[in-house]
Amino acid sequence: MADQSTRPQILELDNGTMRVKLTNLGCTITCLSVPDKDGNLGDVVLGFDNVEPYLEGKAPYFGCIVGRVANRIKDGKFTIDGVEYSLPINQPPNCLHGGHKGFDKKVWEIAEQKKGENPSITFKYISRDGEEGYPSDLSVSATYILTSSTTLRLDMEAVPENKATPVNLAQHTYWNLAGHSSGHVLDHHIQIWANHYTPSDQNWGNHTGQRNPF
Repeated sequence: MADQSTRPQILELDNGTMRVKLTNLGCTITCLSVPDKDGNLGDVVLGFDNVEPYLEGKAPYFGCIVGRVANRIKDGKFTIDGVEYSLPINQPPNCLHGGHKGFDKKVWEIAEQKKGENPSITFKYISRDGEEGYPSDLSVSATYILTSSTTLRLDMEAVPENKATPVNLAQHTYWNLAGHSSGHVLDHHIQIWANHYTPSDQNWGNHTGQRNPF
């Protein structure tokens, strides 16, 4: 497990076509440079050039992995096996993205780094029983790998050690596919192939538990 007093590092994946910069503070993507149709590299994510702004809390979840539970837990409470757990209310009246000090604010262990045609970096973190109010020790790993000339893949795994616990990890990058310095993204469009959606209430987007068809 990484020493939380250790200064975070900036690391890089480069396969000769695309380049990714990451920090082990929150498993965060700080830069993702990909070629356009003319072969010119452009950074398509929002992020900072060094770790200081992240340490100073100036990045609103830019590029990080959020957890133990991404999104909101209503009123900061949940019940498992008849036991009610209370979490910090960091976005009243709810708990957002794991609490005051979620996974995005933790220094992860750099477990493995591979070079070559498909370079990769694996980060690991052990979340202890009771951290931010959640039950059970939880072993978490995240591997970023360049699987082709223009493909970045992220594999995440979380294993509870001794109790049932909610886990909902998310990669929280902010994108601008025209390049981060190109201006707003209001003219961008995305298509998601799905049959259902999860509606939310009016209370900061808490999900109702329903699963509605389109």
